[in-house]
Amino acid sequence: MEDKKDPTLSDEHIETRTVHAGQRPDSRTGAVTVPIYATSTYAQVPGVDHPYEYSRVQNPTREALETACAALEGTRYATAFSSGMAAIDALIRACPPHSHVVAGLNAYGGTIRLLDQVWVREGRTFTFVYPVTFENIREACQPSKTALILIETPSNPCLDIVSIEKVAEIAHMFGCYLAVDNTFMSPYLQNPVEHGADVVIHSTTKYLNGHSDSIGGVLCYNDDMLDEKIRFIVKSAGAILSPFESWLILRGLRTLHVRMDRHVYNARRLVEALLGHPAIERVYYPELETHPGHDIHMRQARAGGGMVSFSLKPGLDPLGFFRHLKICIYGESLGGVETLISHPATMTHASLTEETRKKLGVTENLVRVSVGIENCDDIIGDILEALDRAKEGG
Repeated sequence: MEDKKDPTLSDEHIETRTVHAGQRPDSRTGAVTVPIYATSTYAQVPGVDHPYEYSRVQNPTREALETACAALEGTRYATAFSSGMAAIDALIRACPPHSHVVAGLNAYGGTIRLLDQVWVREGRTFTFVYPVTFENIREACQPSKTALILIETPSNPCLDIVSIEKVAEIAHMFGCYLAVDNTFMSPYLQNPVEHGADVVIHSTTKYLNGHSDSIGGVLCYNDDMLDEKIRFIVKSAGAILSPFESWLILRGLRTLHVRMDRHVYNARRLVEALLGHPAIERVYYPELETHPGHDIHMRQARAGGGMVSFSLKPGLDPLGFFRHLKICIYGESLGGVETLISHPATMTHASLTEETRKKLGVTENLVRVSVGIENCDDIIGDILEALDRAKEGG
């Protein structure tokens, strides 16, 4: 399979790659925007190999997105899927039958559900680790059986940090792949492959698309054998990203760096406003020096990101807080231009047992904020007013 990395942009700054990788002007018309190739099949010449035969296998619009994602993560290959969960599912399928997977228990609740309630029935075995530390992961690995280590850093929703470099050392010691879900950071803020990861996962639904109007996922990696397996799975199972969805994400990528800079700026301002507030028990944000793993995060990432979590003080009703929001939207997902606020215990992590949620710190008073790109004073004002009204019992 041909490399998806754009060789003409290998030495360019990431801001330039977000605009141009995979998105060169159309050779036939000069169009500066990649066309949407809304076709299921392609005309061929008998007896002559053709790069495109059927759109389940490949499509030029989806291929452009894959080239862009590979360029941004610094990998040779990228494969796009119909959702982030479909991408993770394909990665598990690529592991040998009856193999063993080590995963951080502090991952997105849907990831844990997929592994623990779906794939566990298919002969794979899983060990869920928490806290996600170098020592705990090493202890969980099984010689000659562990095929994959799967982590998130920062994690969802408490923004736990783990050293990618140290976990990569363990993975390679046991001869297995390390996959890092980089959705919270985006390739603009963190590139796990630079620190030894073998596979980078993104829910493109989030920051890569950035406009809350597309569902998708992507795997980025360098390994030739893994690429053969992943491409065969795509061809056989068909969890592909449509041309239109691919085009939407390509459009979003062109402003990734601008949006992420604003997400980070607004998140920092929000954190400052929340610290010391009488309704707030704790603020979770990797740039805080008091945040566990702060030093590790700042070595492997360029900033703290646009995600902020905080816990309300006992006695303050989260639902009351949510009801008083006017600008910020109470809803699932993250990474869009709008500020989205969610309640992990009843939303993203509702599928976990109460005992597991408590262990992870996903309590009833935990709030997760995907800080948007609105005026930061408006975001802060809306949240503080809702806190004050909830504190008053209104």
